[in-house]
Amino acid sequence: MYGKGRFLDNIFIERLWRTLKYECVYLHAWETGSETKAAIRKWMAFYNHQRPHSALGGQPPALVYWKRNDINQPDQQVQRVA
Repeated sequence: MYGKGRFLDNIFIERLWRTLKYECVYLHAWETGSETKAAIRKWMAFYNHQRPHSALGGQPPALVYWKRNDINQPDQQVQRVA
């Protein structure tokens, strides 16, 4: 983490982990690691696709991301270079 803005990157990640802990992890007592993994995967999908975010105008991050990409690159095919 030597790039420009590295302290800001850490703030956003720390907020995500704090939210995950308080909204998911601390509320449950799972028996196995696979149960924990499945529950966290389910929460992450909820967080990205359904949970409203005040900084995004009450929209989930996935919706904002896909809208922005559709506006910036309408009907453009992606070419991959090997």
